[in-house]
Amino acid sequence: MITLPALLVYAVLLLFVVAIFLLRQLRRDHIRLQSELESLRFAKQSQSTKYGKLSEQFMPFLDHYPYNPQSFRFIGTPIDGIQFQDDKIIFMEFKTGGSQLSALQRQIKSLIQAGQVEWAEFVLREENK
Repeated sequence: MITLPALLVYAVLLLFVVAIFLLRQLRRDHIRLQSELESLRFAKQSQSTKYGKLSEQFMPFLDHYPYNPQSFRFIGTPIDGIQFQDDKIIFMEFKTGGSQLSALQRQIKSLIQAGQVEWAEFVLREENK
């Protein structure tokens, strides 16, 4: 015959084993969900990057683009391109959504604003070969 105190001990042990099992399962689910969340974040960032790259190809041809798109030349990286005007040359970077300039783009912007832009020519002559 099982006594009441022994039954209580068995019940507590059973609850303890079930609690350990549930906690382990919860931990496994938590790790799996964290991994899935990180994958979704990566996919979202990748999609945003692809959208930005695609969009920048069309921006010079939008109605509200302030310059002549035929005078724009794509570079791609580290800036999107150069807009040639009769009286100036404009370095262009297109952004979509909440995207921001990269560290390199900020450095280029700073150099341009400081007037650290030069003209250079390299002429290939027979004696250079």
